Amino acid sequence: MSKTVRKCVYGRRPPCYILSRIEERKAKARILRQERRRKPDKPDDFVTYEDSDSEEETPQQQNEILNTSYNFVDYVRSRESDFNEERSICQSYASRHILTHDMFKETPISLGNINKVFCSQWLSNRQVVFGTKCNKLMVYDVNMRRVDAIPTLPNNRSNNPDTQHGIHAAQINPSRTLLATGARHSADIAIYRLPTLDPVCIGENGHRDWVFDMCWLDDQFLVSGSKDTKVALWRINEDLIDFPNANGEDEEQTCPSYGHIVPVAVKECRTAQKIRSLCFNQEYKEIAVLSLNSYIHLFNAETFSQKLSRKLPNCQDNVCIACQPHGLYAVGCRSYTLLLDPRTLQAVKKIASRYSGCGIRSASFQENILTVGTGLGMLMFYDIRAGKYLESSINSSRTVVLKASKGYVFPEEEMDGFQQIKYVPAIYTHCYDASGTRLFAAGGPLPANLVGNYAGIWQ
Repeated sequence: MSKTVRKCVYGRRPPCYILSRIEERKAKARILRQERRRKPDKPDDFVTYEDSDSEEETPQQQNEILNTSYNFVDYVRSRESDFNEERSICQSYASRHILTHDMFKETPISLGNINKVFCSQWLSNRQVVFGTKCNKLMVYDVNMRRVDAIPTLPNNRSNNPDTQHGIHAAQINPSRTLLATGARHSADIAIYRLPTLDPVCIGENGHRDWVFDMCWLDDQFLVSGSKDTKVALWRINEDLIDFPNANGEDEEQTCPSYGHIVPVAVKECRTAQKIRSLCFNQEYKEIAVLSLNSYIHLFNAETFSQKLSRKLPNCQDNVCIACQPHGLYAVGCRSYTLLLDPRTLQAVKKIASRYSGCGIRSASFQENILTVGTGLGMLMFYDIRAGKYLESSINSSRTVVLKASKGYVFPEEEMDGFQQIKYVPAIYTHCYDASGTRLFAAGGPLPANLVGNYAGIWQ
């Protein structure tokens, strides 16, 4: 959970310097070695070996271990007193503890007649922004329990209602100063300033079809992927944007003035059919693009050139991709989640969804915990290190699953028969807050012709 290298205030050794800790450590290492040396009934296809059979630690290493405290109280006191000590904390520990001890409770959010939430991001510890299929950009205040609408940005071209197909992406840059999302025209992007949500600019002429996803490379450069199989690179620098006069006659009264930008570069994603999702791999400096024809494509983030494409094995309905901080990719499919090695794009593991007909609609990493939102109204959690779904500490015979409430459905007259079937919403989007102790999940009906929504905060 936490790690603090203690320094003495008085005396020669800190309070955590207890020699019996070394003996306990040796005993645990001995048991672990015996477990590894035990021959399984069926040998593994891939086996790793230690550098040496000797696990003896040097006196210098033992001294460093004895000076290190793993007590969370020591971490808090060191931070409060601002001691000059090396300390770190596992960010996912809080969410892991809350999940395994069944402490998450759902607070449903009433959204009225809004149709299907597709994307979301925490703006702060009290605000969540999300985009909908009915082309609305909304902000939910957790404390006030109030939903406010943010005006979408129109472009210079004449608006056609047929071009409004929803806001599918919302991403915040690393310094949390800009929000990138969809504009009023589904083929454009809109940039808002944080935390005020004032419009900065609208990006045009990059795509001819819906923008499905975006990712930030740094604080200025943004990549967008579209249904037209193209990826566009944008640069958002307010010093280079030509802003119109605030009192111009062509400006709308409901929205402050904003600039217009065009992409720095637009590339055709070869071998792709309808780009569905993308993410930036910071470890390998590459952009991973997922297309609906079951291909994953890699672009060099520094040269913005396509490196390779690879066909995914038996992958259907692949609509989401996530990247672990250390580089591992997770691709959500119809019946399982696929883990890919970032160096070779080989499938490392297929994670079965545990429920038949459970399509994976959203995925995210919280350090070593992979969270997936399904088409059956459930959130599931997979422990990458343990190689299994997160198990409950309250009831060891079951795994941790969060089941969403029904939400709201507004079926058409010809869909009355659908009500006879037990309805559950699909989780199209989910996101953790900065502390990892609150989880926002949202979505709506899975059938395209059903109108409805679901949103809730687990805390």
